[in-house]
Amino acid sequence: MGSCGTWAWQELLVLLSSVWLWVGSGQPTPPGSTHPPGPQLKFRLAGYPRKHNEGRVEVFYNDEWGTICDDDFTLANAHVLCRHLGFVAATGWAHSAKYGKGIGRIWLDNVNCAGGEKSIGDCKHRGWGNSDCSHEEDAGVICKDERIPGFKDSNVIETEQSHVEEVRLRPVVSGARRQLPVTEGIVEVRYKDGWAQICDEGWDSQNSRVVCGMMGFPAEKKVNRNFYKLASKSQPKQKRREDVGSKKRLFTERQQLNYRLHSVSCTGTEVHLSMCAFEFYRGNASAACGAGMPAVVSCVPGPLFATGNAHKKKQRQQQQSQPRIRLKGGAKVGEGRVEVLKSSEWGTICDDRWNLLSASVVCRELGFGSAREALTGARMGQGTGPIHMNEVQCLGTEKTLWSCPFKNITQEDCKHTEDAAVRCNIPYMGYETLIRLAGGRTAFEGRVEVKRGSKWGMVCSDGWTTKEAMVACRQLGLGYSLHAVTETWYWDASNVTEMVLSGVKCAGHEMSLSHCQHHGTSLNCRNTGTRFAAGVICSETASDLLLHAPLVQETAYIEDRPLHMLYCAAEENCLSSSARLANWPYGHRRLLRFSSQIHNNGRADFRPKAGRHSWVWHECHRHYHSMDIFTHYDILTPNGTKVAEGHKASFCLEDTECEEDVAKRYECANFGEQGITVGCWDLYRHDIDCQWIDITDVKPGNYILQVVINPNFEVAESDFTNNAMKCNCKYDGHRIWVHSCHIGDALSEEANKRFEQYPGQLNNQIS
Repeated sequence: MGSCGTWAWQELLVLLSSVWLWVGSGQPTPPGSTHPPGPQLKFRLAGYPRKHNEGRVEVFYNDEWGTICDDDFTLANAHVLCRHLGFVAATGWAHSAKYGKGIGRIWLDNVNCAGGEKSIGDCKHRGWGNSDCSHEEDAGVICKDERIPGFKDSNVIETEQSHVEEVRLRPVVSGARRQLPVTEGIVEVRYKDGWAQICDEGWDSQNSRVVCGMMGFPAEKKVNRNFYKLASKSQPKQKRREDVGSKKRLFTERQQLNYRLHSVSCTGTEVHLSMCAFEFYRGNASAACGAGMPAVVSCVPGPLFATGNAHKKKQRQQQQSQPRIRLKGGAKVGEGRVEVLKSSEWGTICDDRWNLLSASVVCRELGFGSAREALTGARMGQGTGPIHMNEVQCLGTEKTLWSCPFKNITQEDCKHTEDAAVRCNIPYMGYETLIRLAGGRTAFEGRVEVKRGSKWGMVCSDGWTTKEAMVACRQLGLGYSLHAVTETWYWDASNVTEMVLSGVKCAGHEMSLSHCQHHGTSLNCRNTGTRFAAGVICSETASDLLLHAPLVQETAYIEDRPLHMLYCAAEENCLSSSARLANWPYGHRRLLRFSSQIHNNGRADFRPKAGRHSWVWHECHRHYHSMDIFTHYDILTPNGTKVAEGHKASFCLEDTECEEDVAKRYECANFGEQGITVGCWDLYRHDIDCQWIDITDVKPGNYILQVVINPNFEVAESDFTNNAMKCNCKYDGHRIWVHSCHIGDALSEEANKRFEQYPGQLNNQIS
């Protein structure tokens, strides 16, 4: 692979993480074809609104991008196109420019594929550029969200020279096989139906760094090579035990070595061993690696996966200084939208030139391995606030993302639809082997069964909420929780009938249900029958609601409203408890009013938990409530004591307005479907009933105004930490000043402390 190999692989790395998903394919012309062979084709998905695996199909032909007409379009056509784009198959297709009208040429019309063609050019069609369509007929595809192994940005990199797909660390110290994660062992690669070793001649720390990154570890450490040399030699078992000693006993079974690779040479920045220079052994390799031994690697686990004293030490180090980088919105550990801290405010990164090198710096900085994917186009949902960095260009050796070259953002450069994200390699912990679903209609739903010791059993549904269900879905590797199910009699399709876990209470971030609080061996469940076992419905995507903080600040004011105008509000419990003692209908209540604009920045529509059959009709306001409580409005003292509250039932969830090119789906009128579409927002104006906090009994002083969306976690979201909004406010008994409004997790820890210790407004000039 020569001295130019490093340059060539860097070029390949850029291709692996490019923004557009495209693939070249030759154009063989079958006998009898009516169209001549054309130049190399490229494909991409475009349009809006869409997810990463769907969109308007655009094809690059004759040096020009164009579209495909939907005339005679079929699912078979979509299968061929999705394979071009690196997906295993199609699940559907769209007509009539569902993803917006394209521009330029319409390259293909009346396409008719059988479904097995290697190229869209092999299908029957009217000929390149011959169409009677307009862009109102542009076709789109919905691909199955599963990548073809080895295709472009996959973790499995395939090239003509290298076919190293699967790599593992095999522990050889007794007891190590029972401990996860495996941090040290012999490096082995998948070969035919078994595993083969790598000769360690010339092996160095850069090679180890690449292997550790693949295994989910941020760094490597020096290994005791002499210890493993004993294991690789043909010594009597008793002699080996004596040499090694009782602290580290080797497995005594003799394993025949089968070398596959040698002369491995990595730079240390590669995300996969197959991207390094190396050579294969040819023919009979039984006498290979004469002067060497199997390559051995020892890795340093990140804080999340460290155990014992090392774990406590790293936790103390982390607590001393707040990290300047974090991941948000991911369903699994080690994935999410990348956010960085600058000037005490969290912000996102624009995806221009975002690649695996930069993504790997992020992953390692956070204590994970190298990057598995560098994601673009807000694949992990849109962030909020500033965009701090653009065109990040890391070399891959940096300790922190802030050490990489980057450009500052101007307002025209990027939008949050271009937020960068990552999927990191994480250590294998085996958590998914301790949980399963039973009885569901699909693999994403069912009754939860967990393994305790050697026995499988059910989980008691007492206290089973969205948070517990989120952890269960994460442990299963099935994404987010769509519903936490507390009665599962209709999923009773298993021979498991015993409860083995009760009292489960999760914070929501745990990797396994066993990490949550629970009763242990002392089971305590009110209903132990199979009907009351916990269940879940999981989903690969979820909504993400957040409040538009500036609007609250701009619209806040005080109104003294007569009691005779508040009968409906009293019926809805929108007034403080002292209102019951008022001299109705005389007198008034003092109300802090403001507008709420609630955006859905996630990847799935926000739908109320209850179906329309169970919505409650409220005669007074003449509308249906689809959720009992949708938001909490509170006035707090700086130390967190609640002095006034107002809760807002979900009067009606609908798309008041949407971003450009996003169509409204939900409308309250005529008993319509309720929800908030991705890219839309629901506006509750300051002048509607219950859009207030009753502050009649509040004394003058300095307070915090807090608004919490979806406070009871009734509906699953990809991120609950951004559901709260806080403002400073000063009330002098006659007027109120509301300022410094921000989403709860938008500021640094230090800035949040300053916010809570705010001494108060001295005048009406907010600086």
